[in-house]
Amino acid sequence: MNIYPIKFEPILQEKIWGGSKLQSVLNKKCTSDTTGESWEISGVEGNISQVANGLYEGESLVSLLENHTSEFVGAANYERFGNEFPLLIKFLDAKTNLSVQVHPDDEMAQRDHNSYGKTEMWYIMDHEEEAEIILGLKDKNANTEILRDVTGDNVYDVFNKEKVTRGDAYFIPAGKIHAIGAGVLAAEIQQTSDITYRVYDWDREDKEGQKRDLHLDQSVAATREFYEECKKECKANSNTSSNVVACDYFTTNVLRVNKAYEKSYANLDSFVILMCVEGCASVTVNNKTEIVFKGETVLLPANTKEAFFFAKDAQFLEVYID
Repeated sequence: MNIYPIKFEPILQEKIWGGSKLQSVLNKKCTSDTTGESWEISGVEGNISQVANGLYEGESLVSLLENHTSEFVGAANYERFGNEFPLLIKFLDAKTNLSVQVHPDDEMAQRDHNSYGKTEMWYIMDHEEEAEIILGLKDKNANTEILRDVTGDNVYDVFNKEKVTRGDAYFIPAGKIHAIGAGVLAAEIQQTSDITYRVYDWDREDKEGQKRDLHLDQSVAATREFYEECKKECKANSNTSSNVVACDYFTTNVLRVNKAYEKSYANLDSFVILMCVEGCASVTVNNKTEIVFKGETVLLPANTKEAFFFAKDAQFLEVYID
């Protein structure tokens, strides 16, 4: 496989809660002021990413995977996932609250949807003053049947809310109730799955005056409570990878670059995804260089041995499966 930093065309998703920051802050080519998500790398059926640069320009993510197998994703990943790309990579702009929701784990998703579950993480890139997220039930011992009775009057009695700060990171395992609140701009890393069970949607209506469906039976069945903290330490040390999340589905590090820096990937049996969340940097692999700006994402194939970075001050989320 030809090795270079691969960029993909963003897939922009209109959302009832979306805003304009994907365009105004991250320079996406949005055509409305309700663009909620930019899918940077996606193997979700119906939303397959296309290569935007270099030798493979115009090819699909699926084509790269089918043609280059373990050289593209790593031997262990190809054995585990075959021709399905295992991660969905997004930037997200919430002008208003997302629904309070939960996602199934692998077992439930396979049984009911023939799909993977959805474990995810968020990195808070920016936020409006007093912006909040919802994480879990306020009473961790509550019966999940309580989800059937959520209203605008009791939503914050039922669910735990937290204020966010720029640079915060959160790990959301499948089965954890959550919602990103109004005013949050975030990077999201997740399993390849687009299954969401809505618990409460703030009684809002779409342009046709219709409320979106809730999925209360599935939510009650999927919801579990977790006692470990969702918020993860996210300390960016200069010119080194600092781990934020390590789970069965992905590893995410924060990588801050403020000089010329060489990083070896020779011992890693995985593709590497680099999401630029601050500044800009050049990334060189196999003598091929891409400038990566805030809000852009590149993928380094699994047969990458080393990458060379240069920046005055840039920050990446470095994602792979280990």
